[in-house]
Amino acid sequence: MMLIFDKHCIVSTQVMMFTKHDITVPYKRQECVYQVHALPIWEWVLDLLENPLLTPHFTWNAQRVFKHNGMGFERFYDEPWTANQWWDVQSNLLQDICAVPLCLIVYVDKTRLSSHGTVKGYPVVVRCANLLVQIRNGEGIGGGCVVGLLPIVSKDTNEEGKTGFTNLKHVIWHKSFVVFLELVCFDQILRWLFPILLILSADYEEQCMMSLICGHHGKCPCPDVIAALDVYEKSKTCSEELLKALGLRPIKNVLWIVAHSDPHDAISLDRLHALHLGIWKHLFNELKKILKYLGHEAESSFEEGHFNIVIHMSFSDGNKMQDLSKQSLYLALTILKQSDSPEGHWLLCLISSYLQLDSYIGLNVHTTSTLDTIKAELLNYMQCTAESSIEDLRLDWDFPKGTVHNYSTCPNEKLHGPLKEAYKCQSNGKDVAQQILHVNQNRFAVGLLRGCVDAFNKQRNSEDEEIDDVDATYEDNPNPAAAQGHIQLGSPQQLKSIQDIKNTCSPTDRASQDFCRKFSTFLNASLPGYGYALRRWIMLPTNFQICKYHYLKVHYESTINWKQVTDYLWCNPSFHGHPRYNCALIQLTLEQSVFAKLILMFKCHLPDIGSFDFALVQPYTVGTGFSQRTNHNFKLTRVKAAPRANSIFIPLASFIRGAVLYPDPVHQGEFTVVDHIDSDMFLCMKTWACQ
Repeated sequence: MMLIFDKHCIVSTQVMMFTKHDITVPYKRQECVYQVHALPIWEWVLDLLENPLLTPHFTWNAQRVFKHNGMGFERFYDEPWTANQWWDVQSNLLQDICAVPLCLIVYVDKTRLSSHGTVKGYPVVVRCANLLVQIRNGEGIGGGCVVGLLPIVSKDTNEEGKTGFTNLKHVIWHKSFVVFLELVCFDQILRWLFPILLILSADYEEQCMMSLICGHHGKCPCPDVIAALDVYEKSKTCSEELLKALGLRPIKNVLWIVAHSDPHDAISLDRLHALHLGIWKHLFNELKKILKYLGHEAESSFEEGHFNIVIHMSFSDGNKMQDLSKQSLYLALTILKQSDSPEGHWLLCLISSYLQLDSYIGLNVHTTSTLDTIKAELLNYMQCTAESSIEDLRLDWDFPKGTVHNYSTCPNEKLHGPLKEAYKCQSNGKDVAQQILHVNQNRFAVGLLRGCVDAFNKQRNSEDEEIDDVDATYEDNPNPAAAQGHIQLGSPQQLKSIQDIKNTCSPTDRASQDFCRKFSTFLNASLPGYGYALRRWIMLPTNFQICKYHYLKVHYESTINWKQVTDYLWCNPSFHGHPRYNCALIQLTLEQSVFAKLILMFKCHLPDIGSFDFALVQPYTVGTGFSQRTNHNFKLTRVKAAPRANSIFIPLASFIRGAVLYPDPVHQGEFTVVDHIDSDMFLCMKTWACQ
């Protein structure tokens, strides 16, 4: 355990102390005093740099990276240093020394500490953009850190809404934030690291505070605006009209003092608040209005599809709203028909376009093509908006500057939870800021210690022997149907004969009929393709035993970031009291991949040949016969199931990934592929329909 006591890992030296600062702001001939609790950001940065667990993971230089899309190379963007802004910043640094940017991501937002909302906190969270996204957005060492609390101006009924009082709040915010920036900008020690405010992660209210715009009509400042601010300090009457026309407040923005940083370039689209809690929330309310107008039957049909009482409930959680958006389109397709509700039909077109935009914007890796597609889809969204009667739909979208996970507010809002818990469980309700920040320090110290222990355990528990065992297994059994590196079975059942399994199936289920004959035919046809020369025709007896499995892990390479992703599939007649048979995308032939529903997963041993893993599935290979216009309007992929009697056997190695299919309540046996379930499926379906 000597690693824990290394000089770089001594917890006491890495936990900084919060300091309290008094901020004085004049208002109506009175001096208003507010308190700011802050950590030395620069010391926090230096601790990150000196931490041996993080040292290999820092990236300093801008990169331009490309990938081949099958036709040519195109540029892609995933980490902040692959974007143009990092390149431009580093190009403007000193060239005669090894000057590199140290880029910071700053998040600010109010949160309710008490359940009744009377006690609030205003945390400031900092992350280092030079670290990999899985580290800086994680909860361990190198993740986000609460570096202080900004003061909250108490509401005054007599002053609320007045321009002077509103400006006071902005002045207090920027004067308070100087405390954090002094620790970064005004250090007199010469260093070759140049701190940059690369990303400001916040909802729209906080973006207005940071950029000092007046609201929805504010515009990004240009040099003329900056000059207008200088003129304002000398003569208010000369520049007030100019600032008003540009939507800016007559306050000096403290964020401009950070060299090579532009607060307006650092602000980008906030997917959580602008989309899931913004546009989608508005669209969902319109959907509920139309369902209510159509009557109780329409509302019941919508809720019976998948939800449980959502029509008459309101949600404030962004994740719940995102889940609702992914399911509502499929549930409402058969309810809001153009003949019954033209308004509802256009709303579904709008929701479909919104889902396309949300899925594209949510990609963790962007390419030149995906960014161009977002612009094209936005034009379609605007056309749907023009044809819809819904009012107040947002049209002035800001395009994402890179990938959303770099500037998302979701990882930062997770840090509100520990502060709320500290207030609820470890404070007496007095001197709240000091108490909850003290608890946060202890939590940070425990996290550092935990990280050191985990690193030590990882060094001790080397996985070399396990990897060697796996490689040896593959060498001993090169059979492609048995040595399935991306497949892992789980939940094994007792060995049973084929006849016993048939007896447990429903008499009306034709999937297991002629099991022995169909399975024997499959083996005789497929095993030679696996490299086995059969000496005789395989005829399986009814007492041939197989081992059923109820659980399957499918590992596959993501088409988004080329990392391994795992889907978990069930083939269980009683999963928490209900049958659960998942669907998957399988490789049926070398040229064709199809969707299929699991019926049975099993392992069997053939004497003198070997052990194999197979599945009995119901393929979705029948033509739908459904209107292609519906598919085009809503960008849907529809499939139709073959009869259960036409079920087929396939090796488990044929599984590509899991899939979610929504059954059409009107057209028997037809299903809609839920392509918005994740980013990989979303892009997969863009190419699958063209095969």
